[in-house]
Amino acid sequence: MIVFPCVVTLPDPVPDDPYVPAEALPSTREKPMGFWQHLDELRGVLIKSVVAFVICAVLVGSFATNFMEWLKWPLLTVAKDYPQLDTSLGTLSILEVFNMIIQLCVFGGLLLASPLILFFISQFVSPALTDRELRAVKPMCFAALFLFLLGASFSFFLLMPSTVRIAIELNQAFGLETRWTAGNYFSTMSWLVLGSGAVFEFPLVVVLLVWLGVLTTAFLRKYRRHAIVLIFVIAAIVTPTPDPLTQSIFAGPLYALFEISILVSSRVEKRKAKARAS
Repeated sequence: MIVFPCVVTLPDPVPDDPYVPAEALPSTREKPMGFWQHLDELRGVLIKSVVAFVICAVLVGSFATNFMEWLKWPLLTVAKDYPQLDTSLGTLSILEVFNMIIQLCVFGGLLLASPLILFFISQFVSPALTDRELRAVKPMCFAALFLFLLGASFSFFLLMPSTVRIAIELNQAFGLETRWTAGNYFSTMSWLVLGSGAVFEFPLVVVLLVWLGVLTTAFLRKYRRHAIVLIFVIAAIVTPTPDPLTQSIFAGPLYALFEISILVSSRVEKRKAKARAS
């Protein structure tokens, strides 16, 4: 008797199959594309992001004088306690005013265009993600934007006035005349605001590493004291003044965010354990 080998081809899992979890199925949003098509889509994302940034930068440049008056709020607020202080800002070189305007347009354009850029990037990435991954990515994008704006607002409304006040006190203590230029003032503000916004993203990075399995909440709790030292080192790098008061003002919210990230990471681990058990 001759036996012919046969091959049985099983059908691909379908969404209606009750034995296949929905998370394991490929995304219905994903379109079959080649390498060059992916590059073409990436080029479209880059072009749209650049166009959004240029429009926002031009918008900021069109209202540059109004923005300058608003950005002087920390200086003008602190100056109310020092009637003798001259709050007029000057320049020391011909190109300083041009550098200041470019800096204002670049940083302001990035800040205004960041939600649109995040939206374009999410549109490019989302077709390759499963429904479960997409449900996790969407909150992370909103959390990233919220944390950045929280850090930038904290720096502008609290950290920058504190820095200006301490600088004035030190100048007066040493009998020095306060002569601040516009370029120096806006460079310090840009460093503080953008640096604080970037550093405030670290809880999201911690939660993401826990979600990926790189870190655990037990590890974070075990090395909590080391995290406190690292937070003060970061605060010393970001804050322009070496005084412990400004560093403590900046390190306090960072430590609070670290504790919040531990709580959120604990919930993430519980959900992952529950998903494995089910």
